[in-house]
Order: sequence, then C-alpha cells, then structure tokens
Amino acid sequence: MTKKLTRREKYSIYAGSGILCLFVLVQFIVFPSIDKRERFRRSIQAKKVMLDDMMTLKAEYAAVERRNDLSKVRFKNRDRGFTLFSFLDRLTSKTGIKDHVTYMKPSTSVQKDSPFKISQVEMKLKGLTLEQLISYLYNVETSKNMITIKKLSISKTGKQEGFIDAVLQVETTEIQ
Repeated sequence: MTKKLTRREKYSIYAGSGILCLFVLVQFIVFPSIDKRERFRRSIQAKKVMLDDMMTLKAEYAAVERRNDLSKVRFKNRDRGFTLFSFLDRLTSKTGIKDHVTYMKPSTSVQKDSPFKISQVEMKLKGLTLEQLISYLYNVETSKNMITIKKLSISKTGKQEGFIDAVLQVETTEIQ
C-alpha cells in the first residue's frame, strides 16, 4: 500500500497542511488575541466612563460639604436664642412697617430623624408702599440668619393709589 507520491501530490499535501496550520493559527491564536484586545478596549472605555462619573460625584460631594460647612458657620453666628418670629418682629420695627402688620402666624414642623426643625411665619402686611416692602424683603433675605421667603403674594389695596397689601411666608431651619 505504500505508494510513492508524485511531486504534484506532495505539493498538494504540503499546501493542505500549510492551509490547515494557517487555519489553526488564525482560529486559535490570532482571533482570540483580537477579541481579547477588543474586550480590553471596551473595558477601558467603560472604566473611563465610570471614572468620569466618580469625578462628577466627587465634585458634587465637595459642593455639598462646602454648603454644609457654611451652614454650620452660619448656625454658630446666629444670636443665642434666635427665633424667626422675634427676628421678623424686630425687623418690622427697624424698617418702619410695624403699623402695617395685620397678623403674624408662627408655625414649626419637626424633621423626622433630624436634629433640625423648619420654623415658618406667615405674615400679612397692609397698606404699604412697594419701596417699604422691597426694603423689608431685602433685609430678610440678606440677613445672616439663613432666612428665605418661601411664598409672596402682592395685591393692590383698594383704598389708595400706590399702596399694596402683601402676604408672605418666611422660613428658616433651626436646631431642635
């Protein structure tokens, strides 16, 4: 059965063996390394996105920390025994609109699982000028006591031209 192969048959066998070796080389070495490189590239891309997200979160956290530190400093700078109601009452005297105050209704809401409470005062001012209201609002908003005006409703007074009525809700955070 041993038969001598012709030159043409030998070349065919060599060519077939070469093609088979090339196929095995490509299939089991080249393609896996290309796939591994692609997976590595995608992994790097995903980690870059994660890093960008972490940097954004870090910046947001730093901003929150700065605001927290500023709030702590402002709480320490408040007058001892500060209450929103008394502050607003003193401010009406200081700005000369005490006679225009119809009512002041204080309320407090306790924050669950927090050492803070929200203190609010709703007040109605009647028959004052726009300049008086602006002066009062400016003094409220620019005080060192972290007070904000939550709601403001302004209407013309029916009696005289140039005078207004205002209802405003003022709030601040206090330590319980």
